Amino acid sequence: MDQQKQTKYNSKERQDGGDGVSALNGHFAGMMKRPGGGPPSGPPSEPGAPRGSIPGAASSSSVMESWKEERTRSLEDNELSLPALAAAYSSILRGLGEDPQRQGLLKTPWRAATAMQFFTKGYQEKITDVLNDAIFDEDHDEMVIVKDIDMFSMCEHHLVPIFGRVHIGYLPNKRVLGLSKLARIVEIYSRRLQVQERLTKQIAVAITEALQPTGVGVVIEATHMCMVMRGVQKMNSKTVTSTMLGVFREDPKTRDEFLTLIRS
Repeated sequence: MDQQKQTKYNSKERQDGGDGVSALNGHFAGMMKRPGGGPPSGPPSEPGAPRGSIPGAASSSSVMESWKEERTRSLEDNELSLPALAAAYSSILRGLGEDPQRQGLLKTPWRAATAMQFFTKGYQEKITDVLNDAIFDEDHDEMVIVKDIDMFSMCEHHLVPIFGRVHIGYLPNKRVLGLSKLARIVEIYSRRLQVQERLTKQIAVAITEALQPTGVGVVIEATHMCMVMRGVQKMNSKTVTSTMLGVFREDPKTRDEFLTLIRS
C-alpha cells in the first residue's frame, strides 16, 4: 500500500474512532462495499430485537460485524491485487537482507501472496451463503453442542498464525442449524485477520442472529505464535476465551452443563 493510501486509511481510522464507528476485522465500517457499486455504506444500523431474542445480544451485535454484511473482497479482487501483494513480499525479502532473485526465492513472493489470500479467504464469504438452506424448523429444545472444531487464523497484530479448537453450544428455539454449518461459521470468521476475543463473539452473535435460540455458548482454546515464536516465547501457553449469551449467561446450571460437556 502506498503512502498516500495509508495516510488516507489512518485518517479515516482516527475519524471513525472519534464518532464511535470502529474498524471491524481490519475493515472500516464506513468503507464497506455495496452491491452493484455506489457510495460506501455506513455502519450497519441495529434492528429492533425480534420476539424471542436473546437478552444482551443486540448490544453485542451493535459492536460486531453483522452476519448479513456484504463481502469485502471478491475473487476478482484477488486476481487484481496479486501482483501488488507479490511485489510487497519481494520488498520484504530485500528488507530482510535476502535476494529475491536467487533460485530458492524466485517464486516465493507469488507463493506467499496466494497463501496470504487463502489464509484470509473469510473476507470473500458471508454467513448467509452457507446458512440460507440449512436452518430447519424442529421441535427440539435440548442443548446442541459441536466441540473440537479445528480453527486456524492470523493474528492482526503480528500477521502470524493462531490455531486451536472451538466449542459451540446452543439451546434451540424451534429452529436448528445443520451441524456442519457451525464449522463453516468458524471458518468464515477465523480466516480473517483476528484477535481471539473478537472471533469468539462474532461466532456467537452470528448464531444468535441466524437462529434466535434461547442461548449460545462459544469457547475457543488457541495457541498464538506471537507468544510462542517471539515476545515471551512461552511454548506451552494457551489462550481461552468464551462468549455466553442468553441462558448460557443468565443460568449457571446451563452454563456449567455446557462447560462440563465440552471438557468430557
